[in-house]
Amino acid sequence: MEILTGNELTSGATVYLDGEGRWVEDLQAARVFAKEEAESRDAALAATKATGRVISLETEQVNIVEGRIVPQRLRERIRAAGPTAPVFDRQHLGEDGHVSI
Repeated sequence: MEILTGNELTSGATVYLDGEGRWVEDLQAARVFAKEEAESRDAALAATKATGRVISLETEQVNIVEGRIVPQRLRERIRAAGPTAPVFDRQHLGEDGHVSI
């Protein structure tokens, strides 16, 4: 089983693709892809890359333990738990959000 994760471009926040195709901050809301859903997973990755709104895209191996999504890698468990440094007010990228260059 896998989930898709990345970082929101404008804030750097860790985000996860949910079942409705939105990028959310809650790991437990992430869509879990089974092995046979590789085509759907890859399509979601390609669509996200095309927007440029989420960077550092990765697939993460997960287990479901007592109904909760648990990443297999320690790195992702740390990312899911939240920042290990002070949190600053962040801007959420809205539907019509953009990045000025």
